[in-house]
Order: sequence, then structure tokens, then C-alpha cells
Amino acid sequence: MAIDTSTSASAAPVAYGDLLERMRHASPLVQCITNYVAMNYAANILLAAGASPAMVHAPEEAGEFARLADAVTINIGTLSTHWLEGMRAAARTANETRKPWVLDPVAHFATGFRRKAVEDLLGLRPTIIRGNASEIMALAGLVSAGRGVDAGDSVEEAETAALALSRSTHAVVAVTGASDFVTDGSQAVRIGGGSALMPRVTAMGCALTCLVGAFAAAVPETPFLATVTALACFSAAGSRAEQESSGPGSFAWRFTDALAALDARALQAQTDKVIA
Repeated sequence: MAIDTSTSASAAPVAYGDLLERMRHASPLVQCITNYVAMNYAANILLAAGASPAMVHAPEEAGEFARLADAVTINIGTLSTHWLEGMRAAARTANETRKPWVLDPVAHFATGFRRKAVEDLLGLRPTIIRGNASEIMALAGLVSAGRGVDAGDSVEEAETAALALSRSTHAVVAVTGASDFVTDGSQAVRIGGGSALMPRVTAMGCALTCLVGAFAAAVPETPFLATVTALACFSAAGSRAEQESSGPGSFAWRFTDALAALDARALQAQTDKVIA
């Protein structure tokens, strides 16, 4: 299956900087159902970017809270039966209230429990799916080289799978890694930049899923551009943080600072360089 990027977002000027300002002005409330490891970091990343995080996952309240939130993100990293019930309730409410929700299918291929959980969640029609190359390839029905939460395949190897998955689910699909690939089935972009230190900081991808939710809430009419903008923000902040970091530890907090300091002009300059 061919991938056509001739209709990519870069074919016409896109004011990514304006989308960042729009998200910050809206300061969307994002219900982040994410894993234990990621909660603190993801919440800090959303605050630094200008959004408002809420870590609400209990089945007794997840569906009700989703009515208050502007977007829902679901990450199955530390999955349990109890959490899955809350995930389903939140996704159903998001659909009922026409709010975007983002699925992060962490290591969904690892066990039968995870495979069944993701099958159920895909049936609830996520607006956006973000995962690493191995996760996206496995979701599309291909054999992947993933091991646990780590990707064993390259983003380039997953591009065809992402396109097929987007067309079958009608969701925007984002594959993230050394470079990123985003498609809605009819258009696609590749995003470079970032830093080689990003995969050495735990929960970086999980936090990105939450930021994708923030942009999807701010510009719900275009989840494709919302996803690209969120990934471009991470690219810009990663490039900036790497310049002054001495290792993964200092990179983590410098990345948060760089994301908070990112302005519309700097983001636009970054997208002009790294989006193709």
C-alpha cells in the first residue's frame, strides 16, 4: 500500500504557532487515564504546556468525569480489570458527548488480557491512536519485533501499517520514535527533530499522548493537525533541552522547562525545519 504525502499538512502553510496559542488560551481540561509510572510526569508536562490535567480512572467516576473534561486520554500501561472498566466508561462518555479521546495501546500484543482490552477499546472508536512502531504494526495485524513496552521496529517500517490502521478505524494514527509519522488515511506528515535522550526518560511517550489530547480538545475540528502540533511541540522542546543537558536526568526537567518556554514563533520555526 503506497503512502502519499503529497497532501501533507506542509503542502499548504499551517500556523502551528497559532494552534499552540489557541490551546494555551483554552487551557483544556484533559482526563488522563494513564499508568502509575507516568502520572506525575504527564501531569507536569500538561501544566507546562498550558493545559489542565486530571488523573481520574476509577470506574465509579471515570464516565461521569468525562462529561466535565474537554478530552480523554487512555493509556493501558498498568492495566487491571478495575481500570479497564473505568477506561470503557470514559470512552463511552466521550463518544456520547462528541469529545475527542486518544488511545495509547501500550504493549497491547504482550498478553491475551491486553489484546482483548485493546480490541474492546478500538470498538469504542478512538479519535486518535498514538503508539510506537511495534504497537502500531501489531494493531494493524502485522508481525512486530516489540518486546514489552519497547519498540523493536522502526517508524519507517510502520508507516504502511499506520495508513492501513487509520483507514480501517477512521482514527488519526501517530507513530512515534526517532522520527514521527502521522496520518489520517488521506494525508500524512513526518516529523523530525527531538533528542536521542527522549527514549531514556520514562513516561515521555505517555505524556505525549496526554498532550495530544490537549490539542485535540482545543482544535477538535482537525484532530490531524492537533496531533501534528503536539508532536512538533515535543520535537522543539526536545531539541532545546538537549543543548544544555548532561544526561537523562537533567534532560527530563530541562524538557519541562523548554516546553513551558516554547512560544508560537519558536514552534513555527521548528515546524518549518522538521515537518515534511
